[in-house]
Amino acid sequence: MHIFDISPLIQSGTPVFPGDQAYERRVALDFARGDHLTLSSVLTTLHIGAHADAPSHYHPQGQSIEARDLHAYLGPCQVVDVSHVGARRIETSDFDLSRLTTPRVLFQTRSFRHQEPFAPAFTSLSPELIAALKERGVCLVGLDTPSVDPADSKALESHQALYRGDFAVLEGLDLDAVQPGSYTLIALPLRLQGADASPVRAVLVRGSLV
Repeated sequence: MHIFDISPLIQSGTPVFPGDQAYERRVALDFARGDHLTLSSVLTTLHIGAHADAPSHYHPQGQSIEARDLHAYLGPCQVVDVSHVGARRIETSDFDLSRLTTPRVLFQTRSFRHQEPFAPAFTSLSPELIAALKERGVCLVGLDTPSVDPADSKALESHQALYRGDFAVLEGLDLDAVQPGSYTLIALPLRLQGADASPVRAVLVRGSLV
């Protein structure tokens, strides 16, 4: 079994959308200060690094993250290289949909750097593509950028397409070190009551889980 960690490191300076809460770790107790243990807390947006959006993030009638079915975040997955697309929405014509063989699809765009300042020119998804994925039985879609919609989108057309199709979605993945192909995805969100998203420790597994 080989495990590929597709979660970018979360640290001070990890890019977040402008105006969102950056990551901050607050240390209450520390061995270095003579305390009997280390104890800390974090202040951050839930949409940091690898994370799962809840439908309540983009629709007033959407479920919050603790209500989501965990089956969507665990199981067979396919990584698709669309790095040729650039800073626009991925369309159905950008790759061969007939080659999809799993109910979970992750798009490798290589258009966003997770350890550099936030850059808004990244690859996103088209609502037409999301509808086509639904027709093929896809239940989860993910990508290695901060959002399935462009950074300046207010209508959030692709998020609304996710809601209509009852998709699970992962954003902010780090797919740089994996090859396109088939894996097992494990990316379970935390059980945060009422939350609009959750960070995940997303991994891809190749080989038997037993």
